[in-house]
Amino acid sequence: MTISAPVNRIIPFSNVDGPSNRMAIFFQGCQFNCRFCHNPETINMCSSCGDCVKTCPVNALSLVDGKVTWNKDVCVNCDTCIKTCSSNSSPKITYMAVEDILEKIEEVRPYIEGITLSGGECTLRKDLIMELFPKVKAMGLTTLLDSNGSLDFRKNSQILEYCDGVMLDVKAVDKQFSDWLIRYPNEVVLNNLDYLLKVKKLYEVRTIIFPNRDKDNRETVTYVAQHIQDRCFYKIIRYRQFGVRDEERAILGDTTTEEEYAMEFVELAKSLGASKAYII
Repeated sequence: MTISAPVNRIIPFSNVDGPSNRMAIFFQGCQFNCRFCHNPETINMCSSCGDCVKTCPVNALSLVDGKVTWNKDVCVNCDTCIKTCSSNSSPKITYMAVEDILEKIEEVRPYIEGITLSGGECTLRKDLIMELFPKVKAMGLTTLLDSNGSLDFRKNSQILEYCDGVMLDVKAVDKQFSDWLIRYPNEVVLNNLDYLLKVKKLYEVRTIIFPNRDKDNRETVTYVAQHIQDRCFYKIIRYRQFGVRDEERAILGDTTTEEEYAMEFVELAKSLGASKAYII
């Protein structure tokens, strides 16, 4: 049986999704519901309610047999559909099999070092990944997973066989803060942090620094820095309100975390041994 997965978008050339120039492939669907998510339209699958069909200004969307159908040749990417959607989804999804993805990679193969799978949450598509990655490696390219850490890699170690590294989000260490912030338990994420370090598959850890959350910021950065030391990159990310849902922005704040404040946590991480900490 052919395996296919819903792809939200593909960025042919990216220099922020891992080392060098890479193709970044974003899958639809995520178990987390992070308050600070800046692409919430990737969280859920389209329910085909039809609201977006009514508001599309160029008639790129239609209901066919009860399913919303997207005509990408007509679409002007105005994102009116995403603004209309009340379900944190998007109708602009393409189901792609491994061979479809390989065709896209082949188009830019001479100009990239590798591919990064992201989302949503890419590991929800682990069967496709295990079929795709060996073929990508055979093309002479590197492979990365950009993951929220919800898949227990200890129980799914086979997904790492052809994976060069994982870019792992550690959003919160404190359980209460994590439950509030991402609405999902964080025990598996923290276990993955240790396991990926052990098997030398951790490329990078990312933590967002929020305004007015000094205790939580400090606890998370301290925990991560003490664990990773100098064994991987540590990306300290300033919270940015852009793209965040209105109701969540009202809670988290409508301003970007000050660079000077975020730099305090870079210095904290470095003082604890995380020498590869840096800010974005």
